[in-house]
Amino acid sequence: MLARTDAPVIEAHGLGKVYGSVVALRDVELRVERGEFFGLFGPNGAGKTTMLRILTGQIAPSMGTAAVLGLPLPLKGVEVRAKVGVVPEFESPPSFLTGEEYLRFVCRARGIEGSKERAARWLDFFALSDRKGLLCKDMSKGMRQKVMLGAAFIHEPELLFLDEPFINLDPLYQKRVQEYLREYLEGGGTVFMCSHLLEIAERLCTRITVLKRGAVVATGTLAELKRPGEQGLGDVFMRLVGGELDDVGGATAAGAEGTV
Repeated sequence: MLARTDAPVIEAHGLGKVYGSVVALRDVELRVERGEFFGLFGPNGAGKTTMLRILTGQIAPSMGTAAVLGLPLPLKGVEVRAKVGVVPEFESPPSFLTGEEYLRFVCRARGIEGSKERAARWLDFFALSDRKGLLCKDMSKGMRQKVMLGAAFIHEPELLFLDEPFINLDPLYQKRVQEYLREYLEGGGTVFMCSHLLEIAERLCTRITVLKRGAVVATGTLAELKRPGEQGLGDVFMRLVGGELDDVGGATAAGAEGTV
């Protein structure tokens, strides 16, 4: 069971990020409490991955402040990444390692004992045990996604950052990962997720923030954000950002973030 405190797990004030002439984030206020499944949503180029990179200490904000697990960013970025689990949208496991080798490497890099048993647990969870000798370069996108999820979960962190965690998974493993994440929250964990799969997000998220052109346009529970006649997160999302086309500014911001 993970310990609980009253301090926010994630906190940001006046956060902004500028890439040249492109404003990727502007004046973002954010607070995520322990035990939440927090969802960050927005159209392409809205600033979601920029936000995640700031919160994991990979890049510095241009303005404002942020802290994760009480650690100021980007000053304590290394310490933050040591404590959390991260599933990036595009990164894949090293092509020259097998799935088992990569999971055991993650354990050794994090100073975790029992790497063989921990790797075996996640290979079995994702039905990869009979493929443990397969090089990552020879895996399908879905298999590589499973390995990356296993690497994020393997050290049982108190906070998970997930960027499109379900995108390459078939429906069977989308469901299985959802079940695991619910159990993880029940055990005291916290999740910060970016996703375009709104139906899945609606089932999981306890609270959400929607970004549009780098700015927060809404924050709250789904019940708080829904208007009469709206059926779910998809309707809320379309009302808040509908009509937002991928214009030149949005495309440039997406390129600066390195994501879609």
